[in-house]
Amino acid sequence: MDHRESPRRKRRERTYHDSRDERDENRERRKSHSGNPRRSRQRPPSESSSQALSADSLAKLNLLNQQGRSRTHEVAEKRARRKRHREIVDEKIVVEKSRRQHKRKKRRVVSGALLEEGKSEKLRGIRGGRGDQYEEGSDDGRKKKKLWIIIGGALVALILIIVVAVVVSKKKSSGSSSSTGGSTGDNGSPSNSNLNGISESSIPAAAKGTDLDPFSWYDTTDFNVTYTNQTYGDLPIMGLNTSWDDSKAPNSNSPAIGSAWGSYADRPARGVNLGGWLSLEPFITPSLFGQNGVIDEWTLTTFLGSQAKSTLEKHYATFVSEQTFIDIANAGLDHVRIPFSYWAVVTYDGDPYVYRASWRYLLRGIEWARKHGLRINLDVHGLPGSQNGWNHSGRQGAIGWLNGTNGALNAQRSLDLHDRLSKFFAQDRYKNIVTFYGLANEPKMTALQTSDVLNWTSSAYTLVRKNGVSANVVFGDGFMGLANWKGKLTGYNGLVLDVHQYVIFNKDQIVYNHTTKVNYACTGWSQQSEQSMSVSTGFGPTIVAEWSQADTDCAPNLNNVGQGNRWEGTYASGDSSTQVLSPNCPTKSSACSCSSANAGASTYSSGYKQFLQMFAEAQMASFEKGWGWFYWTWKTESATQWSYQLGLKAGILPAKAYAPDFNCTQTVPSFSGLPETY
Repeated sequence: MDHRESPRRKRRERTYHDSRDERDENRERRKSHSGNPRRSRQRPPSESSSQALSADSLAKLNLLNQQGRSRTHEVAEKRARRKRHREIVDEKIVVEKSRRQHKRKKRRVVSGALLEEGKSEKLRGIRGGRGDQYEEGSDDGRKKKKLWIIIGGALVALILIIVVAVVVSKKKSSGSSSSTGGSTGDNGSPSNSNLNGISESSIPAAAKGTDLDPFSWYDTTDFNVTYTNQTYGDLPIMGLNTSWDDSKAPNSNSPAIGSAWGSYADRPARGVNLGGWLSLEPFITPSLFGQNGVIDEWTLTTFLGSQAKSTLEKHYATFVSEQTFIDIANAGLDHVRIPFSYWAVVTYDGDPYVYRASWRYLLRGIEWARKHGLRINLDVHGLPGSQNGWNHSGRQGAIGWLNGTNGALNAQRSLDLHDRLSKFFAQDRYKNIVTFYGLANEPKMTALQTSDVLNWTSSAYTLVRKNGVSANVVFGDGFMGLANWKGKLTGYNGLVLDVHQYVIFNKDQIVYNHTTKVNYACTGWSQQSEQSMSVSTGFGPTIVAEWSQADTDCAPNLNNVGQGNRWEGTYASGDSSTQVLSPNCPTKSSACSCSSANAGASTYSSGYKQFLQMFAEAQMASFEKGWGWFYWTWKTESATQWSYQLGLKAGILPAKAYAPDFNCTQTVPSFSGLPETY
């Protein structure tokens, strides 16, 4: 951001001239003092504006001047000209007119009149007159004069400093506002200054107060606030500008959005999720889930009632900003996966979700990503009925997608959702930036009929392609195991398998010690990536769209609100096949504790930091044997090991994602000095 100071201009100067008679006398005085006579210039009588003085008055004036000669420093050869101030009013320069002429006339007339009336005492302190406070030998007078000069100078300097500070501050505020498109008001809410000049009467009566009315938006930063009801796929383009620029690259290691990426097998994606933003998760933003009975977005919006829209829209506007995308690009990342859920597009009878409030924030997020050269992985995180029954699908509990009474209905609703979404994102403006289009996040195929999921995925793929989406189409592995995808869903060009890799959600892997975790990340996951990438042993194109460097499942609310954790043995899932009710850290003892695991990064030892970074970089190396990776997630309120942002700050992730220190070719240390209880 450039901050340009206003050019300083020289102030106009003025000079006080001696009155003619006084100047003649002073010249004579200077001659006698300096020994350097100057040629005097005579004025014609027509220029004089003074009145004739009597002989008696002239004598008195001469006496005053004679007394003044004894003051060796009273009169300088030429007074220093004082700079004129300018006044700035509405950015127009107003320069005061010189008072040189009328000052001279007024002084001479008054002086003459007072002398004529015998009131020379009233001339004390006036130039050419005599004041006792300036008399030779009066130390108090000189000290007071010097004091007043110092005080006056200090006041002038203080005023100048204040004026400059205010001007610079306004310049900075203006620059900041222009770069982000908005600013913050006095009450902490967005100023929405781009609504200035827009008349509310331009909003049709039927649209007032709806999500098409920009005056109803919590935040208008970087949105086009001209009213429009134009749609693509029956979805509004609200807030979008008519033009876009695909010329930016995130860093020197990646091509600009408008240039071809090439093969992801040769140049894997290095990305991050914006989890917990448009689809809420209790462990990412626990501050939103502090009420009894609030365990997911369904119960949260039910609890908030009429306050749900304002609460969630404020979250959408503040949890992610343009700076988020700047920081992601600066971290050496090149892709962003944005999870959102079906209520960004549609809601159904009985839904408590906030209808379409997140939609324009999704669109703005894509434009911010574009501005900083980042490509997009669109991820539908919550489908109608919930595809997995977990809190991040919107509603924790039973699976109502392809299952239960309304399973078929919700499957069709999901296809209808993709019909609208794919028509919208088939626009030319998204052809370069949206490189991955997700169908369903983590369908729980261990609880669903495999054939139903495969048939739905085939239908969704066909629909999306028919509507013009050319991006890679992503579907979840369903926790079936990568080897089990061999031979399934073949012949679908650009279809990509998405797997999420964690050791902490597996009760048999969470017990690995530090060294084993790194080794497994290097060897086990490398083998899985290579196996899955080959159609002879797996599906083919494979991407890891979620992973983290967490080595425990201790983060509060991670395993659903109030269900405990495997590490300490408090995971009461209600399912005998998954629950863990005894300590399950590597020591499997009562020493297993989450207190240190949940402590701030400032408490991490250097050895623990070394492990965490090595564990992360081992996963990066393995997942880049496929089509790349997306870390889960960029930001959390407090869970450091789940936040790429906090991990960078803590020094447990590489400063640049494309330049890790460890790549699995080095020897993994024993980490013998680290306790295995946290």
